[in-house]
Amino acid sequence: MQYRDYLSEFDAAAEHERYPLVQQWIKSEQRLAFFAQLRAQRPVLQTPQCTLVANYVDVADMLQLPKTFTVDLYKPKMGVTATDAGYLMAHDDDALHYREKSIMQGLLNRDDLPAVRQQVAKNAARILQQANGEIEFVNQYCRMVPMLLVQQYFGLDGSDEQDLIRWSYWNQYDAFHNQPIDLLSDRDHDLIISEHAKVSEELVAYIAVLMARKVVSVRLLGLLQLVLKVPAMLLYRLLGMTMKPKRDNMVVRMVKSNFASDVDFSLVRVGVNAGGLLIGAIETTSQAVAQTVQFFLQRPALLQQAKNLARENDVAGFDAMVWEALRFVPISPDIFRKTAEDYDIGLGSYYQTRIKKGTIVRLLTQSAMFDSFAYKEPDIFNPQRDVNHNFVFGYGPHQCLGKYVGIELIPEMVKQVLLLENLQSKGDICYVNQQFFPDRPGPFPEKYPLHWTVSST
Repeated sequence: MQYRDYLSEFDAAAEHERYPLVQQWIKSEQRLAFFAQLRAQRPVLQTPQCTLVANYVDVADMLQLPKTFTVDLYKPKMGVTATDAGYLMAHDDDALHYREKSIMQGLLNRDDLPAVRQQVAKNAARILQQANGEIEFVNQYCRMVPMLLVQQYFGLDGSDEQDLIRWSYWNQYDAFHNQPIDLLSDRDHDLIISEHAKVSEELVAYIAVLMARKVVSVRLLGLLQLVLKVPAMLLYRLLGMTMKPKRDNMVVRMVKSNFASDVDFSLVRVGVNAGGLLIGAIETTSQAVAQTVQFFLQRPALLQQAKNLARENDVAGFDAMVWEALRFVPISPDIFRKTAEDYDIGLGSYYQTRIKKGTIVRLLTQSAMFDSFAYKEPDIFNPQRDVNHNFVFGYGPHQCLGKYVGIELIPEMVKQVLLLENLQSKGDICYVNQQFFPDRPGPFPEKYPLHWTVSST
C-alpha cells in the first residue's frame, strides 16, 4: 500500500499537536494507509495522550493480559463504585467477571441460534416490506431490528421501543466514545455524561419493575401451581390473568435459574446483566449493518456477488462476505486499555518499548486485521479468510458476550436488505446527531436514506 509520510509529519509537529494529528488520521479515509506505515516503521507509537500499538502479535498479546492492560477506564461508565460491583465487563479476570460471563454464556444457549436467525429474518423482512421502497435506514431498520430482538429473545418486554434505543445509545456513547483519547470539548463531554446519567436512572427503574414482574409470573405462579396442583390456565383464570407469561427468553431463564447463595448471582445481579444485554446489542449492531450495506453499495461488483449468494441462500458464503467487509469498515478501529504496571512490548525487536504504568493504550485492532502476519495480501477483499484472526467481536477475556448472537444477527440483517431490487442510497451515511451535536460528526451512523424497486407482483 502506498502512503504519505505520516510519521515525518508527526515528528515535525509540536508535542501538543501530535495526538490531534493521529486522531485526525484515524478518523479519516487515510486510516489504513496510516496503519500500514505504523506496522512497517513504528509499531508502537507514543504520544502525550496515549500509546498506539499496530501489529497483530502485540495487539493479540495485550488483549490477553487483562491484569496488565485493564478496563479501568470503563469502571465509572459501567457503575463500578466502592459499594456497587457494576457490570461484569468492567471487571478484569476476577471472580465476578469469570462467574457472571460463564453463567450468561450458558444461558445464551447456542442451540437457540437457528431460531434467533429466523426471528431476525422475519422482523427485518416485515420492516422492509412495510417501508414500501424507501426507508431511513439507520433509525427505521438498523436500530429497530436489534431492538425487537432485545424485546423478544432477551426478554426486555413491556418497554417503549425508543427508550430501549436511547438507553443503549447513551451508555455506548459514554463508555466507548467519551474518554480522554476522544478529545471532546468540555461541553460535549459533560452533555454525554448528563444524558448517560438520565437514561441510567430510567433503565434502573425499568429493570426493577421488569424483575418484579418476572418473579411474579415465573417463580410465584409456578410455586402456586405446584402447591395447588391445578392446571396453569385455570390458575391464571382464578387470579384474573388473561394470558400466560411470555414464552421463553433470556430474562425468564435468568429468573427461573435458582443458584445457591454461594454462587452470588442474586436477583440484583440478574437485573444488572439483563441491562447489559440491552446496552451491548442495539447501537453496535446498527453501526455494523449500516456500514456494511454502504460498503457493498459503493462497490457494485462485490454487491452483485453478495446478492447472488443471498439469492442462492448460501449462508456460509454470504456471511463470510459480511465479516470480510467489516474488516474494512469495523464499528471501531481500536480497543483501548489502561496499563496497570510497566510492560515491555516487542521484547528483542527493533521497536522494543516500555509502556509505563497508567498509560492509555489504543490497540489498533483494524491495523492488526491488515497485518500480513495474520492474512496473506491483506489489502485485497477476500471472504475466504480465517475469521479467527478477525477482531470484529474483540479478542481475549473481554470478547463480546453476545458474539454468537451477533454472528447470526448482523449478516441476516444485511442479507434481507441486499435481496431488495435496485437498492440505492441517497448519499453517504450521515454521522451527525443534529439534536445534540449539530456541529460535528459523532461515532455512530445517524441517518442513511435508501430506496429500491418494489415488485408489482
